[in-house]
Amino acid sequence: MTRKIGEFSLISGRWTTEQTQLALTIVAIFGGIALGFIIRTQEPSEKTVHLIGFPGEIFMNMLKMIILPLIMASLISGLSQLDAKQSGRMSAYAFAYYALTTSVAVLTGIALVLLIHPGDASAKIQQDRLAEQEQSVSAFDKFLDLIRNMFPDNIVQASFQQTQTDYQTTIISQADNSTKESLNVTEKKVDGMNVLGFIVFCIVFGIVIGQVGEKAKVLADFFTALDLVMTRIVVIVMWYSPVGIASLIAAKILGIANLADTARMLGVYMLTVIAGLTIHLFLTVPLIYFAVSRKNPYKFMKGLLQAALTALGTASSAATLPITFRVLELNNKVDPRITKFVLPVGATINMDGTALYEAVASVFIAQINGIELSFGQVATVSLTATLASIGAASIPSAGLVTMLIVLTAVGLPTSDISLIITVDWLLDRLRTCVNVLGDGFGCGCVHELCSKDLDLNRGSEIPTIIVNGELELECKQATTGSNKSIY
Repeated sequence: MTRKIGEFSLISGRWTTEQTQLALTIVAIFGGIALGFIIRTQEPSEKTVHLIGFPGEIFMNMLKMIILPLIMASLISGLSQLDAKQSGRMSAYAFAYYALTTSVAVLTGIALVLLIHPGDASAKIQQDRLAEQEQSVSAFDKFLDLIRNMFPDNIVQASFQQTQTDYQTTIISQADNSTKESLNVTEKKVDGMNVLGFIVFCIVFGIVIGQVGEKAKVLADFFTALDLVMTRIVVIVMWYSPVGIASLIAAKILGIANLADTARMLGVYMLTVIAGLTIHLFLTVPLIYFAVSRKNPYKFMKGLLQAALTALGTASSAATLPITFRVLELNNKVDPRITKFVLPVGATINMDGTALYEAVASVFIAQINGIELSFGQVATVSLTATLASIGAASIPSAGLVTMLIVLTAVGLPTSDISLIITVDWLLDRLRTCVNVLGDGFGCGCVHELCSKDLDLNRGSEIPTIIVNGELELECKQATTGSNKSIY
């Protein structure tokens, strides 16, 4: 059967498979919650909790394993098919969307936390403080780290380490036998994939392959084939996801010391964050999509449901990336050339939910300490939360780390993060869901804005990937206009 690339034929079993996987994911979420609460009544040992979370740990490892080759293959194969003009326009639209949605998310969060005022200084309960923290890195140095990591000195090392500013205090002896402390600013390598640096390298690599043309066709074909292989692996991992998601959620519930006290103390704070995330997800982002496309945004959101549910389970936008690729191209029929560029970048720097969360949490900490923030301090929180969210790694609870930047910027006590860390397991999953869906809507907006340009370049389109009866793989020949099956 001949069809246009980018369209999806309703082949036997495909929708049944999709619906089965979605249903299993939903069952896994509710099953994990039920399992967690049931086992809590038996007061399980620490070893039991660890064993319950073990399948989830394996699931996270499987997803992390494919992130690097997936980002590399998708970015390079996608950009190698576009000319410089198309790449530039796509980048401009994507970054404009990122800036708009993140700014609106922060403003929404600050407006709600100032209006609801969930923090009550008189009701503050002294919690066990976190272990003594190292001196917090300034917002300026953190911003320099962001730029520094965009241009890694070793691309191989960037796959498992990134650069971070480090403050070291040295004691200097004086001639009069007195001593004084001197603060030295140095750089160190810390464990963790430098995703931003890898993305910059792959973007440049893919664009240059496209400019070289026929002489680099072997490279373009290699990364296209690698992209197809990674997609097959994603399909395999998807079948294990219900087990992993249920395990992760159950283990998190079992790890909470006292659910009742936590809910009583931080209930209004949680509701404030959830209200902000809900407004942003169901009102702000859909309005932007509707303004761009004049299409029903909630129908588009329905196509992203499985990615959203996976984000709830994993609490990682990077780990959800393979599923997000799949549902955008399969359910929402977004051009693969757009998903392969917009999604990896968005999963790294477009953190609407994280930005909103950091803004609300920072003002909440000020409120419980009886600190009235001036207009300038509120503006500083807004700007710093926006910038800090860009530097937030797309891994679980990364927002807690970058929140130190926001608190330090306005002089708030960083030790009070211990007050909200007990509910972060839930809010982290919700804001990750917002991050993932925001990236998906970003792809949809860029697709609508760039669709005419992409139609003019149909001959160089990337293959649409469908695997094992769920996706059908075809490749359009630019010279003849015919379709040739890869398998």
